[in-house]
Amino acid sequence: MINLIKPLCILFPIASLSASAYELRECAPITSNSPAEARYFIKCLDTNIETLERERTIWINKIVMDMEELEEDTGNTQLLPIIRRSLKHKDNYIEDSCRWRYLHKMPNSTKAAIAYKECKIRLYQRHIEDLKLRY
Repeated sequence: MINLIKPLCILFPIASLSASAYELRECAPITSNSPAEARYFIKCLDTNIETLERERTIWINKIVMDMEELEEDTGNTQLLPIIRRSLKHKDNYIEDSCRWRYLHKMPNSTKAAIAYKECKIRLYQRHIEDLKLRY
């Protein structure tokens, strides 16, 4: 796994990741009942989710790579399992937290989809900020 991560670091040096390494699109709010407008808005939210997922993956890979390096240097094998478990739990939390918001807006599938996607964007942004904190 390290071999796959290190080439990424060469292409995308971690030092170049500033506070605003990603840029989200401005999604114009829905102003009418037009299905086309709703579809465009939802696609815009999807684009932002993909951007945040990529950014989140970069930070997760950095932390895992740093901890693998630390494990090799110190022999401390406790960190990686805990980090991986916390990431799994965070994924479950994000999914469940957004899913109940989706279900709350049903049977209006457009409002439900928007609630789910906006929740995911908000929670991904918060998680990325947490991942950026120095350890």
